[in-house]
Amino acid sequence: MAGNRTGFLFFSGYPAGLYAARCNEYANGMAKPDPLDASILMQLRQAATEAAQHAYAPYSNFRVGAALLLDNGTIVSGCNVENVSFGLTICAERAAMVQAIARFGPLIRVRGVLITNLNQTASSPCGACRQFLAEFAYPDTPIYFPDDAVEIMQPMSALLPFGFSRASLSHA
Repeated sequence: MAGNRTGFLFFSGYPAGLYAARCNEYANGMAKPDPLDASILMQLRQAATEAAQHAYAPYSNFRVGAALLLDNGTIVSGCNVENVSFGLTICAERAAMVQAIARFGPLIRVRGVLITNLNQTASSPCGACRQFLAEFAYPDTPIYFPDDAVEIMQPMSALLPFGFSRASLSHA
């Protein structure tokens, strides 16, 4: 799939039906995303852990950091920022993606994601973050959410097999 990434826009330009077909391939074990290089994973883990240390989580004490590997090779990170109303809380994944767009513009794409927290438990992206990341990721973008014992990784399309897309808007 690496060769197909040039100029590829996930939801905004992915041919109808192809994303769903790719989801089926992952679900049936017919396809697996290329894992990221160990040195890149180490850099992502370091950036995500550092970001988690800056999280503002006085209500849950669940401090999360996320690091994104972008198409241009840059790693950006973000942390969760809670709000007393909870509904206004920003997750680490969305904070990192907003930073990436602010720095590089809306055409930047995500090649890899690593999410960690200071509670040493695996924490996959919430539903809102899955939808938000899917707008800028490839179907085979590996999403890592490790804990102290296990390195968990799933492709974006396995985490959000039926995401809302621009194609969804064309039927409105």
